[in-house]
Amino acid sequence: MPVRKQQVPVTIENIIAEHRKRRGEIRRRLGEFAAIGRHGTDVDLLEEMVFCFFTGGCSAKMGLSSLEAVKPILLTADQPELARALVGHHRYPNARSKYVATSRDFLIKEYGLKLRKKLTSFDCHFERRDWLVKERGIKGLGYKEASHYLRNIGYKGYAILDKHVLNCLAELKIIDDPKPPNTRSKYLTVEEKLKQLCNITGIDFDELDLVLWSMKTGVILK
Repeated sequence: MPVRKQQVPVTIENIIAEHRKRRGEIRRRLGEFAAIGRHGTDVDLLEEMVFCFFTGGCSAKMGLSSLEAVKPILLTADQPELARALVGHHRYPNARSKYVATSRDFLIKEYGLKLRKKLTSFDCHFERRDWLVKERGIKGLGYKEASHYLRNIGYKGYAILDKHVLNCLAELKIIDDPKPPNTRSKYLTVEEKLKQLCNITGIDFDELDLVLWSMKTGVILK
């Protein structure tokens, strides 16, 4: 049985040290996200959204495996075909395939799949994320998943408050409870507290998210 790597205790000093150690890798990954935002096609942007459908409540590795399974048929398959492709890759093939099919069909019908045009149309940082969460035609994006999606296509300043980041904030006693925030107001409150941690550590907001995530998982994915 493989020995699990010992997690680094979450302290201000260790966060700063971990950032110093992994700064190059973190910045390269953020550069990859920015490149997708600048040069990716609208299909690329849809694929990143689908990845975030798959990671909600599941691991990033499961999300990556699931995305690869549906990529060849993403634009053409109906929901049952997508579900069959997800068997063996995702824990919830039926539910997640419904998210994919419903959202894809809506974005094609209403916007001609011109995701970049729609996302860049927002002047307000918060309204862009609110649209992803509140638009009834898009299924499967809460505030965490919408933030994840926007970060992965190069937008800055959105906190991805998953269990790893929340556990770090709780260990630092910045929040009382690592329970995921379940309303917009609560999400914004915790997001603001993460910004306060940036001020304490002197670490860029988007880099800090990946530092905390890597301290809990040992890796930097997406």
